[in-house]
Amino acid sequence: MSSVASVHSLWTVAAGAPGKIPGPHIEYAQLSPTLIVLGAAVIGVLIEAFVPRRARYHSQLLLSLVTLAAAFAAVIGLAAGGFGSSKAHIAAMGAIAVDGPALFLQGTILLVSLIAVFTFAERRLDPAAHGKRVDSFAAQPAAVPGGPAEQAAVKAGFTTTEVFPIALFAIGGMLIFPAANDLLTLFVALEVFSLPLYILCALARRQRLLSQESAVKYFLLGAFSSAFLLFGVALLYGYAGTVTYAGIAEVISDGAKQIDPALAGTMGNDALLLIGAALVLMGLLFKVGAVPFHMWTPDVYQGAPTPVTGFMAAATKVAAFGALLRLLYVVLPGMRWDWRPVLWGVAIITMLGGAIIAITQTDIKRLLAYSSIAHAGFILAGVIATSEDGISSVLFYLGAYSFVTLGAFAVVTLVRDAGGEATQLSKWAGLGRRSPLVAAVFAVFLLAFAGIPLTSGFAGKFAVFKAAAQSGAGWLVVVGVISSAIAAFFYIRVIVLMFFNEPKAEGPTVAVPSPLTTTAIAIGVAATLVLGLAPQYFLDLAGQAGVFVR
Repeated sequence: MSSVASVHSLWTVAAGAPGKIPGPHIEYAQLSPTLIVLGAAVIGVLIEAFVPRRARYHSQLLLSLVTLAAAFAAVIGLAAGGFGSSKAHIAAMGAIAVDGPALFLQGTILLVSLIAVFTFAERRLDPAAHGKRVDSFAAQPAAVPGGPAEQAAVKAGFTTTEVFPIALFAIGGMLIFPAANDLLTLFVALEVFSLPLYILCALARRQRLLSQESAVKYFLLGAFSSAFLLFGVALLYGYAGTVTYAGIAEVISDGAKQIDPALAGTMGNDALLLIGAALVLMGLLFKVGAVPFHMWTPDVYQGAPTPVTGFMAAATKVAAFGALLRLLYVVLPGMRWDWRPVLWGVAIITMLGGAIIAITQTDIKRLLAYSSIAHAGFILAGVIATSEDGISSVLFYLGAYSFVTLGAFAVVTLVRDAGGEATQLSKWAGLGRRSPLVAAVFAVFLLAFAGIPLTSGFAGKFAVFKAAAQSGAGWLVVVGVISSAIAAFFYIRVIVLMFFNEPKAEGPTVAVPSPLTTTAIAIGVAATLVLGLAPQYFLDLAGQAGVFVR
């Protein structure tokens, strides 16, 4: 009864003195990259409502490019102002961390998204329909596939320009995700970037039913993973009496000293801690695409419009690994002996599973999906290192991998037949003779995925394996090298198929893209070669950004 009375008296005191409730203190300048992107996403929605249909495409494209460039400039400004090092701190009343890893990952996400917007806007690959240029997205996504409403929309030349603001909302969530400094912010950011991605996956112009199926699978499995994460958040709150990262870490390290006497009966229960941490980890490993939480990856990569697949494969991995690093290094460093053996097992089955199953694939998008699963295993080797070198190697790998992935999927959009993109591997036979430049560019990306020297893939793998070996995970490195050798087999197989097989008479053609896709592919190739030939500057940059604020 006394506790009820005290709560009631607090309530009446607060009601009697409304001026005493403190207003929130938000550092808007330090949150500017995220605010710019989310503000522009809202403007994009208003453009859809009020701008005439014929002007929307150019308005949305211009808005998206200016927004992402401005947000990237804001990240550079914050880094130059010392917020990645000496001035790193917790902003927004403890909800968001502004530190080196957050700024590095946000910069990577924004650059990758900027290039992805080029591929979203491509309108020269498909033949014109009724005299109007068409892109990768359905004319009217709400219409029944193949029905009269869709045919009327195609005939009228409709285009789905909503993809630009939807993508901006996803990017806004991705920017918050690796910087979140409490579990509720983490969950809200997860939902903010997941829901737009579910929609984008369902919008393919060709193979509408496959696209919608992939979106439903992604949505259902994503909902399960979100539920696991949220239940884990509830258990960790029950354990520590707080959802802030620092608060949970303090209770883990100091135990009874930090426990609030009023909550002593329920707090500090190790079962809540272990189960809660495991559930939150499961939610993040799902987003990363690690085995055994990877089942959505091949289906979604295959069914989604290819520009969306490239964007999702690159940007989501960066955001999810950033959040995973912060959780393990800031919240759970005191549980290292509990989570390291588990992640060892996950990394090993992810590396081997991704590489071995990729060998059996006959579709290029599914092959790249299993390749991305194997790469998640390689990155986990750096996460397991639990050192500053581990953090910086993971940051570098994520930056390098995202540009290669985006470039590879941009090339996939160019190889086409009468049914749209020709993703069956058998159709790529002899592509090197039909279009030597496109095949050579794709070969560069495949060699980078394989980790061949002088490419960014080699520099990234060397960095994460070195960090893992120095931290005593030598056997993990051995498994990683074996997995890389298995993976190299199927990458080289595609290169042999393109250059040493005879082209088929009825084989696909290579579409001539607009400067948008050409620029995206060129940046991908440049980043792959620069990060492979001269990685030291970027490794140093990742090293300077490798300290979390606590």
